[in-house]
Amino acid sequence: MALKSALVAIAGLVIMASTSSALSTTQSEPPPPLDGVARPLRDSVLEQLAGTWSTTRKSSRGTTLSTVQADWVLNHQFLRLHYTDTATPSSYEAMVFIGYDNTSDRYVAHWIDVFGGRFSETLGYGSRVPVGIRFVFEYPDGPFVNAFTFDRSKNEWLSQMRQRNARGEWVSFADETFRRQ
Repeated sequence: MALKSALVAIAGLVIMASTSSALSTTQSEPPPPLDGVARPLRDSVLEQLAGTWSTTRKSSRGTTLSTVQADWVLNHQFLRLHYTDTATPSSYEAMVFIGYDNTSDRYVAHWIDVFGGRFSETLGYGSRVPVGIRFVFEYPDGPFVNAFTFDRSKNEWLSQMRQRNARGEWVSFADETFRRQ
């Protein structure tokens, strides 16, 4: 009888140990990553921006015409906007990489253009607004806002760029209209 009790006790310990081991294995597995190769960006607003666009930018310097090619790149992690003005020779070119940071729950924009590295150091951080995305770039000389909004009725995008001047007032930098080619 003592042998039988000992065997039952040992069996119970084995079952408890294996159950505990299984639970700790399950609990120690890391959750799936919020960002990375296995999490490509799927965004209904940015999907509408993909494609080829003719743009008209109006600013205090006049009107500039450009072509923008917007393609998904880098494992569908970023929408790349490649701006090229239509002037000959071209005086402006930029590549803008728009992605999403799931951990921080915000958009990111890397704006790289002909003005060089100094002006490309600042990342833009964005949030959804009705039918668009609003980015804020905190440049050394003051904040800059670029709000992209989609007009479904015209199938056009509008980019409204505003900056804070030395007096602290928000002023227009430029307005840009995107028309699908």
